[in-house]
Amino acid sequence: MQGNERSPVVLAVLLAASTLGVMGGAILVPVLEVIRGDFGVTGTAAGFILTGHGFAIAVSSPLVGRLVDRWGIRWPMIGGLVVYGLGGGAGLVVTSYPALIASRLVFGIGAAAVFSCTTIAMLAFYQGKLRDRVMGWRSTATSVGGLIWPLLGGVLGGMTWHATFAVYLIGIPLALAAVWTLPNTTARSDRPRVGVIRLMRLRPALIGWYSLWIIIAVQMYVLAIFLPQRLAEIGIRSPVLVSIYAVVGASLITSLVGLAYGRIRTRLSYPVLLRLALGSAMVGFLIYGTVSQPIVLLLTPALFGFGNGILFPVATVLVDEAAGPEHRARAASLSGTAIFAGQFASPLLFGPLIAATSTTTGFFVSAAVSALLLLIVTTRRTITSSDAAEESQRTHDSTSA
Repeated sequence: MQGNERSPVVLAVLLAASTLGVMGGAILVPVLEVIRGDFGVTGTAAGFILTGHGFAIAVSSPLVGRLVDRWGIRWPMIGGLVVYGLGGGAGLVVTSYPALIASRLVFGIGAAAVFSCTTIAMLAFYQGKLRDRVMGWRSTATSVGGLIWPLLGGVLGGMTWHATFAVYLIGIPLALAAVWTLPNTTARSDRPRVGVIRLMRLRPALIGWYSLWIIIAVQMYVLAIFLPQRLAEIGIRSPVLVSIYAVVGASLITSLVGLAYGRIRTRLSYPVLLRLALGSAMVGFLIYGTVSQPIVLLLTPALFGFGNGILFPVATVLVDEAAGPEHRARAASLSGTAIFAGQFASPLLFGPLIAATSTTTGFFVSAAVSALLLLIVTTRRTITSSDAAEESQRTHDSTSA
């Protein structure tokens, strides 16, 4: 590892870029109804403004992995930030719905590169306990971005909905910062290049981890889409209160857990961390499905924030360990495909279910899915070879003591 890869400036750029992933559609929510009215489109069509980029990310992420395999991290990251800024910022000037959707698809390609390259860079540049700390910091940065950028977008949207899209232009100065700071890493010429199916055959454990990513993404969007409806049913309609229950509370806890994740990881193994994260989600969904007291419901943002703060760094590292360094770029990019495919599928899967039954049924089903995942993880003592080594070392240490 080259010294400049550990530079605090490099890490700062990677963490700043990590804040961009969560604002793909979040900053547009406050002005979505204004955009819909301006273009005269249906609610479903307006929804594609929020989800279209997710489809583009899911489709283009494998291509990003191939580019990193061939060119290294530096130039795909820089190019992705430029496309992110220009594609997202195009909303400043577009005057038709088709043009806006086209710009969102272009934006999604840039977002795929930013998401994949930041993940690959952090996994490649940092190892051991330092990597655990960095992955925790990444969770914190992502959560902080989920608070700051939508707030800024809402302020700009008070002038005109076009102004909200100016937030995406942050990708341009970050691209310039990446030009000056990112090391000129290149892929090894002897590194094997395999297709998706071949990779799954070589590393079958990846199928399980990608399935986990998809399920978690589906569940998280159940919260994003249907939680406001559930809160309205029990009399919580204030936008401020809804934001606390749905976004702000969980993001604050995730940020705090991310800062402490490095220390948490030194004490707990991956299986234990996964059980804690999945158990928190299960209890959170059960509370949303059964409880109607607002004070008790405040427990749920803390539960989901705690679970997310643990799950995302753990799952990212586990995918990397399952793939191995030689397949890191392809495996990390496919994580993006899994996550955003899950987000795109969430309303398609749970929308009809909740429409035919109730929001509580949707949350009960989500709780049952979390319980099943928890059972699967609980029946496996170790998750990776490194985790098995940690368990053996802990046993040896306790015996020696």
